Amino acid sequence: MGNIKLGLNLEFARFENGSFDWAMDQAAAIGYKYVEPMVHWGRELLSAAGYFHSLSMLDDPLRLKHAAESRGLSISSLSSHAPLAKPEVSVEYLRQSIRYAAECGAPMIMIDDGPLPSWTTEEENYTLMRYTLQEAALVAEARGIAIAIETHGEYTATPERLDRLMGLVDSPALTINLDTGNSYLSGNDPHQWLEDIVGRVTHLHAKDISHEDAARYRGKVRGMLGCACGEGVIDWDRVVATLARADHELVLSVECASLEAATKSYQHLSGLIDKHAP
Repeated sequence: MGNIKLGLNLEFARFENGSFDWAMDQAAAIGYKYVEPMVHWGRELLSAAGYFHSLSMLDDPLRLKHAAESRGLSISSLSSHAPLAKPEVSVEYLRQSIRYAAECGAPMIMIDDGPLPSWTTEEENYTLMRYTLQEAALVAEARGIAIAIETHGEYTATPERLDRLMGLVDSPALTINLDTGNSYLSGNDPHQWLEDIVGRVTHLHAKDISHEDAARYRGKVRGMLGCACGEGVIDWDRVVATLARADHELVLSVECASLEAATKSYQHLSGLIDKHAP
């Protein structure tokens, strides 16, 4: 039976103008045991001033490790999104992110497939993405770090496209982060998709989409922050039941747009995880 760990993506702090430390404090206060911080290259003014939750990879990774441990938290993944078809940006960024993850105690990094160059063909994009993924995988394999590909953009918008992207590189480091909300917005049934690939999923973004946003945006966007889990279109009982049948442990990482939604999501999902516990 799958051991389901409940975590929180720190993007909920974005619309609260919250800092990294504020977001970590709130996650711990709600009761979450896992967090998914965002990292960036260089220096970023809003983060440095305490108005944004992302951390610079120029800072000591032990700061992140201590920030989690001192609050009784563990890191489920680093949010390390970079444009896979732009290797001049993403290769060195992902290499650094993987090394940062290894030192701060994160078992994986989170990536997705876009945005894309404006002038390339589809086959050229696949070649560029293969190059980026292979270079990242070589660094990740040596450190025991997983690379979770999130359903977020054009090349992860359907089960067939995600499967092709996953097949570009033969590496045990490559795994899947199914984002339930993004997958729904792209026109799929995320419940069936999860059931079909749960053996390859190591991390899942628990994102719900309100009925109003579903009617307004489905088929028009591939990603957005969600509402509280249990208040939208996703059948969380079915999702948790599927994860409970997995043969490995997984992290269910809530991705929502407010502190209130993070609190409600914790309450809703905790009950379901207890219900389906072995």
